[in-house]
Amino acid sequence: MKVFKFGGASVKNAEGVRNVLKVLEKTGKSNNLLVVVSAMGKTTNALEEVVEAYLKNGNFREKLGAIKKFHQEIIAGLFAEADTAVLQKTESFLNTLENFLEHNKSSKYDFVYDQVVSYGELISTTIVSEFLEHSGFPNKWLDVRHLIKTDATYRDAQINWRDTQFEIRKHTRTNLLNITQGFIGSDPNNFTTTLGREGSDYTAAIFAYCLDAESVTIWKDVPGVLNGDPSIFQNTRLLEQISYEEAIELAFYGASVIHPKTLQPLQGKEIPLYVKSFLDPEGSGTAVRKGLHLSPRIPCFIVKKNQVLISLSSLDFSFMLEENISEIFRLFHLYQIKVDLIQNSAISFSVCVDNRFNNLEKLIQHLKARFKVSYTKKVSLYTIRHFDEAAIKLLEKGKEVLLKQLTHNTMQMVTKENI
Repeated sequence: MKVFKFGGASVKNAEGVRNVLKVLEKTGKSNNLLVVVSAMGKTTNALEEVVEAYLKNGNFREKLGAIKKFHQEIIAGLFAEADTAVLQKTESFLNTLENFLEHNKSSKYDFVYDQVVSYGELISTTIVSEFLEHSGFPNKWLDVRHLIKTDATYRDAQINWRDTQFEIRKHTRTNLLNITQGFIGSDPNNFTTTLGREGSDYTAAIFAYCLDAESVTIWKDVPGVLNGDPSIFQNTRLLEQISYEEAIELAFYGASVIHPKTLQPLQGKEIPLYVKSFLDPEGSGTAVRKGLHLSPRIPCFIVKKNQVLISLSSLDFSFMLEENISEIFRLFHLYQIKVDLIQNSAISFSVCVDNRFNNLEKLIQHLKARFKVSYTKKVSLYTIRHFDEAAIKLLEKGKEVLLKQLTHNTMQMVTKENI
């Protein structure tokens, strides 16, 4: 069995959904296949706006109306007017979502977020499944909330691997085409959870691991894994092959083409991962598997924007030793702050962090009780894997470097830009 994953860019409109059909035709896959599909286009962003409006007592219904219209237009471009079944199914999801918002009693952002945003995937997979069925590709639509079981850490749920494997093997028809959602699961009380932003790649890896799949293919709007994001870096090149270890490093440092959690389940069972273009299904793409060296061996550029640089020192100028550092990381864990870079000396400790859960101000107030604190928002963290001097000079040009760190294979620097 093989696993395919199509992201939001691949199904952003009716033409994109038709192209999914073309990919299946060109790859010769209509059975023994599980397809993971993300929300269409920018639907996740639109649903995030619904959450914000709802929690601020704003007009969330107007935003829901725009989402409904967006999907209706895609349906109209795929199906004859007389075919109302798919329209009824998608409207049923939106009605269920609106009913949740009308009766929900929780004001916890993370919980509400997961219950709302998950509908993007439920609707997109319904449309894709129905279109493939009408196009001569019989398939089974799977509600992934019944299959991927997690804890109750909303927006960053952790997998219960035993229960997940049992449910996936029980419900997946390995001799058919299966369509399911990325990014979401459910907790022990059957509330919806999400696996982290852009978590659909991880979903594909979970299914591949549980089904002992032959391979996973992630279909993107780029030729494969490039040595930099082409929207940010110039003259990027295709990486033809990468080892699991190198891909994990690139994902860890923030390469957006592969979700950081995706590689480890695949590496555990040596399941190859291919990253290919849905615009050129027969192109070579990038192969990620055991024992492959980075080819070509060139510098790889990564950037994480909108980070926060925090610098700490003790109030009494004592050393920043294990006790202090232990307390700092306890607070990072408490406030769900992801640390991307660390640099310390005898009397200071600096970290570049991701404030994706918006707990920075609470963290800073807590840190100030024990440390002298300074911080800079909206900095960028650049990473070069397999750097050389020319690559470093190119990256530093026109930037104010606040912090820089070099190890054997990796250079990282925190910058202010547009100076």
